[in-house]
Amino acid sequence: MEEGKSIYVESLGCAKNQVDSETLLALAEKAGYRIEGDPMKASVVVVNTCGFIESAKKEAIDTFFTFHGALPEDTKLVLAGCLAQRYFDELELPEADAVFGNHDLSAFPVLLENLEKAEKGDQVRLCPGTDRTKSDCRRTHLLSRKGSAYLKISEGCNHRCNYCAIPLIRGPLVSRREEDIIADARDLIARGVYEINIVAQDLGAYGTDLDENGRSRFPELVRKLASLDGEYVIRMLYIHPDTFPMELLDVVRENSRILPYFDIPFQHSHPSVLRLMKRSGDRETYVSLVRRIREALPDAVVRTTLMLGFPGEDEEAFRDLMAFIEEAQFDWMGSFLYSREEDTPAYDMRSQKEHDRAHKVAMRWQKELEARQEEISMKRLERFVGRTFRAIVEEPIQGEDLAIARIYSQAPDVDGLTVIMGEGLKEGDVVRVGIRAVRGLDLEAVLIDE
Repeated sequence: MEEGKSIYVESLGCAKNQVDSETLLALAEKAGYRIEGDPMKASVVVVNTCGFIESAKKEAIDTFFTFHGALPEDTKLVLAGCLAQRYFDELELPEADAVFGNHDLSAFPVLLENLEKAEKGDQVRLCPGTDRTKSDCRRTHLLSRKGSAYLKISEGCNHRCNYCAIPLIRGPLVSRREEDIIADARDLIARGVYEINIVAQDLGAYGTDLDENGRSRFPELVRKLASLDGEYVIRMLYIHPDTFPMELLDVVRENSRILPYFDIPFQHSHPSVLRLMKRSGDRETYVSLVRRIREALPDAVVRTTLMLGFPGEDEEAFRDLMAFIEEAQFDWMGSFLYSREEDTPAYDMRSQKEHDRAHKVAMRWQKELEARQEEISMKRLERFVGRTFRAIVEEPIQGEDLAIARIYSQAPDVDGLTVIMGEGLKEGDVVRVGIRAVRGLDLEAVLIDE
C-alpha cells in the first residue's frame, strides 16, 4: 500500500447503492489504497450518488459541492453512482476530478490509476460497460452498523413501471450467480454478521432471467441461504406485489432463520392509477395478498411504500388509498410524492405546470395518509408487548444503562426502534429482550439474561 494513497466514500441513496460503495472500497483497497474514515484526510473522496428522483439528485449535487468547498485543494473528488451513470453524457461538472458510472464496478481501479496520472485540471471520465457480473468481489469494509449487512442478489429491473427511472440507470434485470451470492453470505456470517438483509430492485424477480421458463428462483435461493452454518437471520427487502412468489411463504414458515418480514411496495390501490403506472393490481388483490401472508405466518410484519400525486390520481383515488391502509393494516408504511422524471413514460402525461399544481394537493393528502398510518402502526405494535424477542443492538446510549436496538419487526433505518433497559450493551450484540410498552412508534424493552 503506497504512502499517501487513501480513499473515503460518501454513500447516498438506497441500500443497493451502499453495497456498491462497499465494493468500490474493496476494489480501491486491492489497488493499494488505505480506507480512510475522515474525508479531510483522504487523498481521494468519492461521492456515490443516487439519481432516482428529483430530491435525491438535489441531495447528490448539494453533497458534492459541500465536499468541494471543504476538502483540501489537493484532494481528488469523484462523482460516481446513479447520477453519474444517468447523466454521464450530459453532465458538465468541471469541479469533479473524475466521473464514474456504476454498471461495471470492476473498472474502478482503472479510474483510480487514470486519476493518479491526470494533469491538474484534467477530468477523468469512465462509464464502463454493462457486464455487471465482473463486479463481484469480497467486500472488506462494511458501511452498516456492526452485526448487520446488506446482500445484493441482482441488478436492474424488467418491470418498467411508467414513473421509474431505475431501468434507465441500472438497466434490465441481471441476477447474480447463485454460488457468488452464497459465497458472499458465508463471508458475512464468518465475519460475525447476524442480520443479512437481502436486497434487489425486486427480490421476487431473482433468476427469472436465468430460468428458461422465466420462473422465480428466489424461494429456492432463500432456502439455500437459510441452510448455511452459523448464527444469523435473513431479512428480505423489496418484493414486487404483482409477481409475489407465493411458495416463499412455505419457505419462511419452514425456517426460523428467515424473518417473517415482507417489504412490498404497492405504490397505490386504485386500479386506474395503477394501470397508468403500468401495474396490474388493485385494492382487493393487494389486500388479499396481505391477508394470505398473515394467514400463513401470523407473526408476519408487512411494510409498504405508497406514492401520491401520480398523474390521474384524484380525490376518489386518494380515498381508495385511505381505505386500502385501513383494510390492509400495514405494520409500517413509507410514502413519497411522485417525481416527474425525464425519459420516463409518465413524464409526458402532464405539463410541469399541471404537475406543480397536483404536487401541492398531494402534499396535503400525504399528511393525512401518514397521520392515519401512524395510528395504525402504533396499534399494530401492541401485539409485541409482553413477549420476548432477540434484538440486535445498534447504539448504546452514552452514560446511561440504555441502548437503541431492533427486533425482527424493525428493518434498518426505515422502521421504529426498540429501547432496551440494560447494562453493558455494545453495538452488534444480539440479546433477548422482553417488550413492556409501546412508546409512539418505538418499543420499550428490558434485557433478559440468557
